[in-house]
Amino acid sequence: MKSKKLQHLLLTAVLTLVAFTSCDKKDDVASGKVYPAGSIVWKADTVVTLKKHYIVPEGTSLYIEEGVQIIMADTLVRPEFIVLGNLYCYGTAAKPIRFSVEEKYRTEAKRFARYWGGIICGYKSKEVLLKNTIIEYGGAQTTEESESFKHQLFKTVTGEGVPGFHFCNTAGSVVIDNCTFHNNAEDQIYITGGKSIVTNNKFIASGFDGGEAINYKSGCLADVAYNLIYDANSNGFKLSNNGALDPQAHIVVYNNTIVNSGWRRPKVKGGSIWLELNIYAELYNNLIADCRWACKRDAANPEDARTVITPNYYFASTVTGATQYLADAAKGQLLGANDIVSASAGDKNPNFTSYTVQANVDINAGSTKSGNVPQVYNTAWDFHLKTGSPALTGGKTSFNRHFATTSITVDKITYTSPAPSAYFGAFGLKN
Repeated sequence: MKSKKLQHLLLTAVLTLVAFTSCDKKDDVASGKVYPAGSIVWKADTVVTLKKHYIVPEGTSLYIEEGVQIIMADTLVRPEFIVLGNLYCYGTAAKPIRFSVEEKYRTEAKRFARYWGGIICGYKSKEVLLKNTIIEYGGAQTTEESESFKHQLFKTVTGEGVPGFHFCNTAGSVVIDNCTFHNNAEDQIYITGGKSIVTNNKFIASGFDGGEAINYKSGCLADVAYNLIYDANSNGFKLSNNGALDPQAHIVVYNNTIVNSGWRRPKVKGGSIWLELNIYAELYNNLIADCRWACKRDAANPEDARTVITPNYYFASTVTGATQYLADAAKGQLLGANDIVSASAGDKNPNFTSYTVQANVDINAGSTKSGNVPQVYNTAWDFHLKTGSPALTGGKTSFNRHFATTSITVDKITYTSPAPSAYFGAFGLKN
C-alpha cells in the first residue's frame, strides 16, 4: 500500500496536470465557456502546485476558473508568477481563486516570511482581470535566478521585495474587483502604467518594513473606490508621478476605508494617503480611522496644483491621533476645507457595525515600542456604519471619474467604475 504522503503527492500531481490545459475554440462548450484558440485554461476547483517560477508567455492568455488554488510550494526557489501575456482570474464569492502557500505556513507568526514573489506583469501584457481572487504571503526578494530580474521587470536589480501584483504597460488595462490581498511583505499592488479600476477589495496587513496597500506611479489613469485597507505598514495609498511616463498619473480615489495604518513605519511617511512628485489626485469621501497621519505630501516634491483633497473623514480615538491629524504646512500635513476631523480623542466616532475601537491604541507604536499595537485583522469585523453615524452624510458625489461612461474593456467585457456615495468610507449603512 502506498504511503499517505506518496498518495498525496500523486494526487497533487494529477490535479496539477488536469489544471494545465490548452484549448481551441471548441473547448468547454458543454459548460458554456469558450476560450480563444491557444489559451491556457486552469479548470475549476483544481490545485496547481508550483515549485518553480511560472511564466505566461507573451501573446498567450491564461484563464483561471473559480475555485483554483495556486500553491507556491518551494521555500528555497520562492516562485514568481510572471505574466508576459494576459491573465484572467474568474473567481466567485463562493469559490475564490487563491494564490498562496502551503497551509502550514499560513500563520500570523509567518505572515511576512516572503514565501513567493507575487504576480509580475511584463511590458507587453495587455490585460489583467483579478476577480474574487486571494493573493497572500508573497513579497520574496529578487535574486539573479528570479524571472522578474531576468526579464528586467519591476525593480531591475536584485534584493528587491516583489509586490503582490505589479502591472506596467501604459497601453494596458487592469480590473481588480472583490479581491483580498493579505500578508504580503511588500506593496499589495504597485501599478506603473495603464488604465485601471480597483474596487470592492480588501488590503490586509501590507508590508514588513515598508510597503503600501495601493501604490500608483506615472503612466496611470485609475478609479479606486470602495476598498478596505487595514494595517498598511507605510500608507494606504501612495500616489506619485514618479517615472515621468505618459500620461501623467491621474488617480481618482473615493469612498475607501483605511484603518490602523502607518503605525509600523516610524518615519515621516506612514499613515493614510501620501502625495508626491506632481501626482494629479482627487480624494473624496474616504474614511480614515486611527491612522498615524491624515493626508500628507512630500513638501519638497509636491502634488499637481489641480489635486483635490477634500471632503474626507478623519477619526482619531486618541489625543495623539487627533493632534497628528492637524494641518502643518512645514511637515506636509494636509487638511481640506470640507474635511470632517476629530477635534479630540473619540470625537466624531463613525460607529462601525461590529468593530470596537481599541482602547489606548498607539498610532506611533513603531517608534515608541509601547506594545499597544492595533489588533490583528478579524474577518468577523464589519465596517458598515450604524444608524445615526456622523459619517453617513457629507460626502461629495458631483465629480468626474475616468470610467463612469467611458469603460475599460478586458476580455471583451466592459467595466465601469461605480458611482460615488454621499457617505464616507467603503460601506455605508448596512441593509
